[in-house]
Amino acid sequence: MAAFDDLLRQVPISQIAQKLGVDDATAEGVVKQALPTLLGRLDRNAQDSQGAESLAHALDGRDTTLADREIDMDEVDTNDGEKIVDRILGEDKDTAIHALAGSSGGGDESLVSKVLPMIAPIVMAYLAKQYMGSKGGLGGVLGSVLGGQQSQGGLGGMLGGLLGGGKN
Repeated sequence: MAAFDDLLRQVPISQIAQKLGVDDATAEGVVKQALPTLLGRLDRNAQDSQGAESLAHALDGRDTTLADREIDMDEVDTNDGEKIVDRILGEDKDTAIHALAGSSGGGDESLVSKVLPMIAPIVMAYLAKQYMGSKGGLGGVLGSVLGGQQSQGGLGGMLGGLLGGGKN
């Protein structure tokens, strides 16, 4: 869970809240729900050889500078984030957004749909940095970040199961 907490600390909650026009607690709640969903789906995608190869290729070519310093949300490419979210969630994107909105307390699907592309490039930069420095391979990197989140269940586990990636 330390790796998940490390990733969460890198997400500039106050800046996201400001961009969304919400308070920090609302933004943090959505981010805390969305991160396990993205990570769980990446883990699911990496379970087959083609998905693992595709993810490894994406991480190999990813710029890790977002993971190397304090993040300024003005430097996060949300267009790239939208593409990442589309690739990760695929046809389940609307289902995931609906489920996240229902569980984040606000019930605002537009808020969730804005947060996902904001955090996706941060997630990928973080994973790329971990992957490049890892001897445990892709599964080891995802497992270390997901560690505590999968066992805690909650929305990440529920959505993982709903989307086919649950390992509770």
